[in-house]
Amino acid sequence: MTIYKANILFTKQNDYFEVIPNGFVAVRDGIVQGVYSELPADLRYAEVIDYGDRLLIPAMNDLHVHASQYHNQGIAMDMELLPWLENYTFPEEIKYADTNYAKRMYSRFVHDLWRFGTMRTVAFATIHEESTRLLMQLFEKAGMGAFVGKVDMNRNCPAELTEDTNEAMRANEAIIDSYRQANRSHSALVNPIVTPRFIPSCTPDMLRACGDLARKYQLPIQSHLSENKNEIKWVQELEPESKFYGDAYYRYSLFGQTPTIMAHCVYSSPEEIELMSRQKVLVAHCPTSNLNVSSGMAPVRTLLNAGVRVGLGSDISAGHDLSIFRVMVYAIQVSKMHYRQHQESCPFLTLSEAFYLATKSAGSFFGKVGSFEQGYEFDALLIDDSNLNHGDYSLPQRLERFVYLGDDRNIQLRFCRGKQIAEPEIIQ
Repeated sequence: MTIYKANILFTKQNDYFEVIPNGFVAVRDGIVQGVYSELPADLRYAEVIDYGDRLLIPAMNDLHVHASQYHNQGIAMDMELLPWLENYTFPEEIKYADTNYAKRMYSRFVHDLWRFGTMRTVAFATIHEESTRLLMQLFEKAGMGAFVGKVDMNRNCPAELTEDTNEAMRANEAIIDSYRQANRSHSALVNPIVTPRFIPSCTPDMLRACGDLARKYQLPIQSHLSENKNEIKWVQELEPESKFYGDAYYRYSLFGQTPTIMAHCVYSSPEEIELMSRQKVLVAHCPTSNLNVSSGMAPVRTLLNAGVRVGLGSDISAGHDLSIFRVMVYAIQVSKMHYRQHQESCPFLTLSEAFYLATKSAGSFFGKVGSFEQGYEFDALLIDDSNLNHGDYSLPQRLERFVYLGDDRNIQLRFCRGKQIAEPEIIQ
């Protein structure tokens, strides 16, 4: 049993913070046993690690990021989605056929996730089997949790990124088999996820094969949905029998038949939102990306009111910032603009709601992750906000100032499943 003492904040519900000043969290084998304002009698003689006046909060979760686009972060921000893919993204992803290049870039990517306090990630790799394995191995070596997807696509992309469906499925099965052999329990921190890029880049036989693969191995799925108006029009042309974009995924068993993340959902229709709610599809809201490639403002309040689970994603490199704390700020700001444009009928996100999206809601994709409730895995960050002059601020106000004004230098310690995570190596 390990007991940590600090100012503890987390969100059981999305509308308020649980706040325990000078509180205690008891952890055994990486699992939270309880959170206390005073230690119970049976724990009073246990060793306590006292972090003084610092803040202890759940670690961040990134539900949508393209690891292979890390090198492009912060460039090509003057294009919309489809030309951005053709001119910048696909040429960068071609480079990952070279495993030495992949190792250098992916090690920097994992290092920066660590730096910004993201302990669990749902990542797109590329079509390349060996580079995808490398990314998974880097996450494993770091001790950080991830679902990593070998991307599948076979149309509307460069020849170097086009795969035969059978070859794509063979590579997927090879990765799956190796991880099933290495991780016979269901508690592995790093796992594969079925990843058709999006419908415009996958023929019907590729989509069908991905759905069959997910059901065969009971694997989760990730892709993109209703991000851009031209993209939606394109999907209507490619899948004329589908009622809407999400229905096309549903017809190929890629929409909640196994746990599913769909990124963006900026222009989801009421029918699509209803299907997402019914199929328990989790939306990865990526506000920085939606702004940068001129997609629009996702109706997060509408999604939440419809019973759709929502988490946050950095969406590097359409998104320019890997810090989920800053993504949190953008999510709040975008919701305020959406609120103003829609005659104030959709209340904007509060800090506790945005924090909940980044922690407990997003963490639910990984199991019991993202809270300090009993039975949850202890993923945590220790925050030293002394440089932010907290003075007489309340603990929630101190957390708010860190979210808006702090950075990775304020994060002193990082934990994933109870283990303190050291700084990962950058490979030169």
